[in-house]
Amino acid sequence: MSKRDYYDILGISRSATADEIKKAYRKLSRQYHPDMAPDDKTADKKFKEVQESYEVLRDEKKRKQYDQFGHSFQQAGPGGGGYYQSAGGAGPVDFEDLFGGGGIDLGDLFGGAFRGGGGRRAQPRPQKGESKRLSIDIPFHLAAVGGEHEISLQKGGTAERLTVKIPAGVDNGSVIRLSGQGNPGVHGGPAGDLLLTIKVGSHPYFKREGSNLLLEVPITLTEAALGAKVDVPTLTEGEVTVTIPAGTSSGSKLRLRGKGIIDQKTRQPGDQICAIKIVAPKTLSDQAKALYEQLKDLPQESPRSKAW
Repeated sequence: MSKRDYYDILGISRSATADEIKKAYRKLSRQYHPDMAPDDKTADKKFKEVQESYEVLRDEKKRKQYDQFGHSFQQAGPGGGGYYQSAGGAGPVDFEDLFGGGGIDLGDLFGGAFRGGGGRRAQPRPQKGESKRLSIDIPFHLAAVGGEHEISLQKGGTAERLTVKIPAGVDNGSVIRLSGQGNPGVHGGPAGDLLLTIKVGSHPYFKREGSNLLLEVPITLTEAALGAKVDVPTLTEGEVTVTIPAGTSSGSKLRLRGKGIIDQKTRQPGDQICAIKIVAPKTLSDQAKALYEQLKDLPQESPRSKAW
């Protein structure tokens, strides 16, 4: 199998400057060093490729030979001191080039592996556990006003009850993060988080539109024609009285300000929108029918006269 191009390995163009070569080398060496990526099975191979590529391209003479002859050119020896040979057989690593000098403490960087150990492998670093994801169903009213909700979790083969605080105004797809309730940490690291995705149940007569509540309010023909005062429910304040203006048509909307749902961004409540629906009677008494017959004979403008 042919060897990979050195420029491709470092992710640089063939016209890259010395600074661009060094920058790419530092980034990839940190990423693929066996002590920095203990769980990546391909890291050692990639690390060797990065070292080999840099050793050639950093040297102006070797780079010219490589550009002319490719991998068949005669490589010069590493020369000089200050190199480290990794236990996995990776090429020489110049830590001054890799970390840029500046007094970086290798013991701090690799968790103490280079303190008095003469090249011992670093101890695995503590890692935070993976997050768990769970979808939960909550009632419409709880999502709107907030409160507490109990869920059941499986931990270590046993069921555990957990009380979750639901913020006011959550909606379908909202995510609540519970720190430390996810999978256990690795090598002594902290536990991950539990991410709860909210699914809100329906309401018998309210519908949600953003932070507004929509309520359909049925009224009679006479209430629509003559106007009326009717009682309508609200989500948290019981019934309130609204005025239906005379001549109200189906589809008209009355707004009750501040009686909607808390907006999670602005923390301000939305409104309750009362959508008027005129409901004609399905049956009429003889007296009511006679009155409607009289009303029919009175002159009145047809509602279709301006419709089309």
